[in-house]
Order: sequence, then C-alpha cells, then structure tokens
Amino acid sequence: MSKPVPMPSDETDGFIDLDRLLSAAKRQIRVVALFGVAGLALGVVYLLFTPSVYTASTNILLDDSLTKFAEDKPTPQPAAQAESMVLSEVEILKSAQLARAVVEAQHLQDNEAFLNPPVSPIAWAKSTVKSVLKVFSSPPPSTGSVEDAKVGKAMAILQQNLDAERVGRSYVISLSYSANDPKLAGAITRAYADAYLADHLNANFDATQRATVWLQGRLDDLRERSQEASREVETYRAAHGLTAASGELVSDQQLSDLTKQLILAQADTANALARYNQFKSIVDSGPENAVKNATVPIEKGSSGTNTALLTDLRTRYLAMAKREQDISARFGEDHPQAVALRREEADVAKQIFGELTRLTESYRNEYEVAKSREASLRINVGELSDQSSKSGQSGVELRALEQKAQALATLYQSFLGRYAEASQQRSFPIAQARVISQAGNPVAASSPRKTMTLALSLVLGLFAGAGMGALREFRERFFRTAEDVQNSLDVKFLGYLPIVGSAFRSKAATNGGNGAEQAQTPRETTIPRILRVAINAPASSFAETLRNVKLASDVVLQRNPCKVIGFVSVLPHEGKTTVAANFAGLLAANGAKTLLIDGDLRNPGLSRSLPIIPEKGLVEAVVGGEQRWQNTLLVDRKTRLAILPTVIRGRLPHTGELISGPGMRELIESARQSFDYIVVDLPPFGPVVDAKAFAPMADGFVLVAEWGATPRALVRSALQAEPQIAAKVLGLVLNKTDIKQLSRYGLFGSAEQYLDRYSSYYVEQAHMAGSAADKPANRMEPA
Repeated sequence: MSKPVPMPSDETDGFIDLDRLLSAAKRQIRVVALFGVAGLALGVVYLLFTPSVYTASTNILLDDSLTKFAEDKPTPQPAAQAESMVLSEVEILKSAQLARAVVEAQHLQDNEAFLNPPVSPIAWAKSTVKSVLKVFSSPPPSTGSVEDAKVGKAMAILQQNLDAERVGRSYVISLSYSANDPKLAGAITRAYADAYLADHLNANFDATQRATVWLQGRLDDLRERSQEASREVETYRAAHGLTAASGELVSDQQLSDLTKQLILAQADTANALARYNQFKSIVDSGPENAVKNATVPIEKGSSGTNTALLTDLRTRYLAMAKREQDISARFGEDHPQAVALRREEADVAKQIFGELTRLTESYRNEYEVAKSREASLRINVGELSDQSSKSGQSGVELRALEQKAQALATLYQSFLGRYAEASQQRSFPIAQARVISQAGNPVAASSPRKTMTLALSLVLGLFAGAGMGALREFRERFFRTAEDVQNSLDVKFLGYLPIVGSAFRSKAATNGGNGAEQAQTPRETTIPRILRVAINAPASSFAETLRNVKLASDVVLQRNPCKVIGFVSVLPHEGKTTVAANFAGLLAANGAKTLLIDGDLRNPGLSRSLPIIPEKGLVEAVVGGEQRWQNTLLVDRKTRLAILPTVIRGRLPHTGELISGPGMRELIESARQSFDYIVVDLPPFGPVVDAKAFAPMADGFVLVAEWGATPRALVRSALQAEPQIAAKVLGLVLNKTDIKQLSRYGLFGSAEQYLDRYSSYYVEQAHMAGSAADKPANRMEPA
C-alpha cells in the first residue's frame, strides 16, 4: 500500500536548476518563436506605414579667440563656468526666440508640407488620444490672429524636431533637425545656424549699445561730482589756512625750523653752563688753588682774548716759579733776586685770579643769555605746536575731501576708458561662434532604421514570448511527469496512457456500415472500440501501461485471491472509465476471471457507452438480493469479460448508502468467490461521497489524472482529506498523455527524454485500431 500523502515541503533549492530552465525553454520555444515572428511582422508593418525621416546636422564652435583683434586677451574661464556657458548656448539654440526667427526667415508658417507632415501610426494614435482629451477639457480662449496661430504651431514643430547637444567636453555644439523632406531638413538646419550667429551679433550690438548709453550718463554724472569734490577741497583749504608749499603746510615747516633752533639753543645753554661751572669751581677753591689748579681751555669766540691773556699769565707765572726755584737752590731763598721773583709771582698770581674771576662772570652772562634764548624758542615752539594741532584736525577733513575727489577722478577715468572701449566694440562685425561643419541635404533616412527596427522588433517579440513562456511555466500546476507525481504526492507512478479516441472513432465510423453489424440482434452487441484499446492493440504502449498497473496490483495485493480494484479520479472527464474498462478487458484477455462494475450511480458513463440499453443493473442487483446479481451481467464472448452495468430510472438520492450498504457488501463478497479481479469504475472522490463510501470494500485504488489538466494541489488536498483512500492507492496513471509533447517536460537524462527509443517495442493503437476495425466484431451476450 502507498504511504499517506505528506504535506509538501516549503524548503526550496537555493541554487538555479539549469536542467529545469533548459527544459522550460525547450517547452516554450514555440511560444517564443511565435511571438518573435509576430514582433517581426509588427516591425515590418511599422516600417511600411511609417514615413521616412531625414536628419541634417551642423556643428557650431564657441570660440572666444575670434575677437582677439578687438579685445584684450581674455582671462581663461574655470571649467565649471565654461561648462555652464556651453549649456547656456544650447538652451539659446532651443529657445522660442530663435525658433521664431527661423520660421520668419523660411516662411514656414505658410508651408503646408511642414505644418502637416505625414505621421506614423504611433504618432497618429497619440494625436487621436490628445484630440479626444481636448474634447473633454475646456479649450483656452483664443486671443491671437490666425497668422499668430500658424507661427506658434510652426515654432512648436521646430522645437519638437530640433536637437542640440554638447559634443563631449568640447566647446562644440551639435545642432540637428529632422523632417520628412531632406531639402527642408537641410534648409532649416542652415537657417538655424545663420539665425544663431545673427543672434550673437545682435546680442553683442544691443549689449554694447545699452552699455554705451548707460556709460555716457554715468560719465556726465561722475564728471560733475569729481569737479564738485575738487572745489570743496580748495574751498576748505582756503577757509582753514591750510596753505601748502612743496606739498607741505607752511605752519608745519615753521614748526620744524623752530624745533631745530630749539635743539641748537639747548646745546649752547648746556655748553655755557659747563664753562661757567668749571671756572666757578676754580674761583671758589681760593686764589692759591685757583692759580695752581686752573685749567683754561683755549677756545675761539668772544672770550678768545681773555683766555689768551690768562694763558700768558700762567706761562709767566710758571717761568718765574722755575727761575725762583733755581736761584733759591743755587744762592738760597734769601737771595734778593729770589725775593724779587717771589714778589713778582705773587703779583702774577693775583692777576691770574682776577682774570679767572672776570671770566667766570663772563661765562655766567653767556649762560643767562643762552638760557633766555632757549626759553624764548621753547615758547614759540609750543605756540606753533598748538597751531599745528589745530591745522592737523582740519587736515583730516581735508584729506577725506581729497580722497573723495581722487576716487571720483579715478572712477571717472575708468568709466571713460570703458565708454571708449564700448564705443569701438559696438560696430565689431565678428561673433564669438562659427560654423565648423555646414549642414547639407541628407541623402539617407535617419528614421526609421530598417535593420535596427526589425532587429528590435524581433528582440522585443522574443522577450514578450519569453515573458509569456515564463508566465505559462509559472501557471503550470498540473501533472506532466513521473517526478511531478512523486514530488507532489509521494505516490507510485504507474505510467502514461496516450491519447486515444479520435483514431478509433474515425475507424469505427468508416466501418460502421458493415452489414453483419447492422444485422445483429438486440441482445447481441459489440463493446465500444474506445473501451477495447488494450484488447485490440495488446502491443501498444497503452496496453503496456495497463500491464504495469496489473503488476503493481498483483505485487501489493498478492495475498488476496480476489482483488477488488477501484478506479477513481479527482475531477470528472479525466478518462477513468476508459482506463477501468481497458484494464478489465486486458485482464480478461489474459485469461483472468474479471468483473467490471459500473459503480458511478450518478453518471454511469460506462453503461451509456454500451450500444444496447440493459434492462437491469447494479441497483437491481444490490436491492434485489444475493442470488440475482448474476442475471444482470453482460459477458463478452471472446474475452469472457463480465460487465455489471448501471441502469438509472430517475434520480437516485442516496447513492452513497447504496454503494456502501449491505447489498453491495454481499455482492462483492459473492463475486469474490467467482472472479479473480473485480474492477469498479467509481465516481470522482472530491465532493462526491460514493468513492469514500466504497473505500472499506476495496483492496486498492488506481488514481487516474489527466495529463496537463489535473492540478497537483487539488489531488494532494483531496488525498490528504481522505486518508482511507490515500492509504489504499496503488499508484497514479496519467491519462490522455500527449506523447509528442511529453519529452519537453522531462529533465535532461529523465525517462521522458528516451521514450521515443522504445517505439520499436510497441505497435501503437492507431495501427491496431485499423486492424481491429477490419476484424469481425466481438459479441456480448447476457450471462
């Protein structure tokens, strides 16, 4: 038995599974290719309906060196300022003023080809949407004329189709214009370049003109103010007596002279005082000491005669003293000549002292005179200092007036130079820009670029296809491979059942006019061909999968002498009836005693597929008693397959009680005594309770899911909700499998990738159906 279905793990692999990505890409390659072809087709349609656009371009260089002959050498601009200047020029090229100049120069407001050019589908769609939106919005009131409206429209078209940008980090501006007419594109681009250069010249002229007029007014005002300031300086100087000579005030010069004289007088006073003190000290020392210690300097001047006399007397005194000493030493002190000499020495000494006294008095007088002169000069210097201080205070105001006058004079000279320069530059005929690449008429369309458009359309289509493929893969929630079954349900996978039905129906329809079949009796009929695939094509992969189901049931239920196997599904129309009937037919064809019960009491599809309408069925067998169920069987004459159909006469309200009641239990127990296999076709076990009610009587269940249609989550939740059924599930069969598409869902190296290599081992049902249709029909008869 299978294990209970576990909850799916929330853990995911953190690595990218390249095998799964490649497998998904392989599955969705057709979708991607379809979208790529669709994108390419849309690109072709776009190219067919989109008018060609031609672009003419010119390059303009901003060059300050063009004005070097009329201007001083310009100061190099900082990088940020230069970049701002170039960007400003770009905005000027895009301005409405320049657009108006070009419109008027080329008369574009009257050019219908320019005003109403052919548009692309995208542009047409945009204009249509804008027109619709304008209907719901109140239009602005018209205040201009029709001509102004045309000019405004032409300006808007110009600005929309114009492109101006800086070339790299250079001073070059690339200007380009796009139009449907190559001649018109070239003419407008050249007109823009001419208008830009003319605008430069006009801007320079207007700027210099306004500067000249303003400078003229400023010059007149500065001249008057400068003259008025000069007059104020002279008036103030005269009013305050600030007369200057050699750039210096007279009072300052007088003070300087008196100061020099005062310094000299102070020196004379000091000399006179020193001489007076010297002679006074000699006289005060007494006559004797005065004669001995007198040191009289020989000077020039008024006292030169007196000092000379004193010197002579000093010389005579010394000569007589020496002679007296010689005579006294030779002849004695009492010698008359020595006595006479001593008297003469006394007289000379008296004369010397008297002369010293007179000189002392003379030097005293000189000292008094020098002192008086110094005092007089000091008084005069003080008076002149007071006068100079007052003049200095007035000089501060005078210097302020002089500085004001000087500043106004300097400013006047500066403005005079600027006025002269502006007057010269007003008529300068060269702009600071030039065209370095003249615009010509384009010879090839710039848009749409066919190769790029087709490539982009293809790429976008492929991306859209990849997105759609990814969306489809994301929405893939169905059973495709055995790995999906094992990962989602932890249930044994029993195999793939290919799609059957159309080929058999066509063969049956082809052979439907056989006279032998039309002549059959009401009690004798054939089993529908859709239910005989495994019988008519025993070497097909369909029959091989059913053998795998038989093998699984025999292995799991090997201890049961009679195996009761129920075939269930989660959703209707998944093919469980076809699988159950073919499985029972395969068992019967192999010689096993097999009973096929149509247990779907609400929708007996197996019974309705029989060409005859049975008179009695499962309901009568369950209700009628133990010994009567054999009378309701239909038996295939060739395979001896016994079928217990279900005959519905009205709506059965309690099918769950019927299929799980005592009558059904007795029927199953009785059938176990006569058959090896009892195959029961049960209704879906989702919301319908019949399969759940029959679960205790079943030995095992075979779960049938439709390939690519049954959601994995639905089956998992259904099995989790019904543990009795989940515990008895023998395995799951994927029905209606598209074998051609199956390999796309298998990972690299999986079994699905190599199923086509086993084709030589199978004879597929399409061929077997043809052969079976040519054989006599198998008969069924009542038991």
